[in-house]
Amino acid sequence: MKNEKFLKSQKILRLATIDSSGSPHIVPVWYMYENDKFYVGTNTKTRKARNIKKNAKVAFCVDMGVRSPDIVGIMGTGRAKLILKKDVVELISKKILARYFKSLKNKSAQQLLDQTDCIIQITPRKVTDWKY
Repeated sequence: MKNEKFLKSQKILRLATIDSSGSPHIVPVWYMYENDKFYVGTNTKTRKARNIKKNAKVAFCVDMGVRSPDIVGIMGTGRAKLILKKDVVELISKKILARYFKSLKNKSAQQLLDQTDCIIQITPRKVTDWKY
């Protein structure tokens, strides 16, 4: 995907899922972008994970800037799936958290690792970008 450098430099992805009544649910999440896919660590009990289990359609947005010339963003739609294999979840979780913490020995990082039992993998389908 173009703008890979931008996606790897940003820290927040807004993820929209669809609940069982067809209503959107949007949350800001920490993420990692690798091999044309987004990865988000979470717990299977969260609403976003429960929604994806029932409906794989998602939307996302990564953006920055409030004044030109630094208004940049990427948004799109795609399909998501839950990765549940414990060793894969742990490996990807550590990579994601390494983007946000100086050390994974940090107490908060350890708590997040302990709570993460799945990874949301998002494969973008339709993507739009902008820069002003």
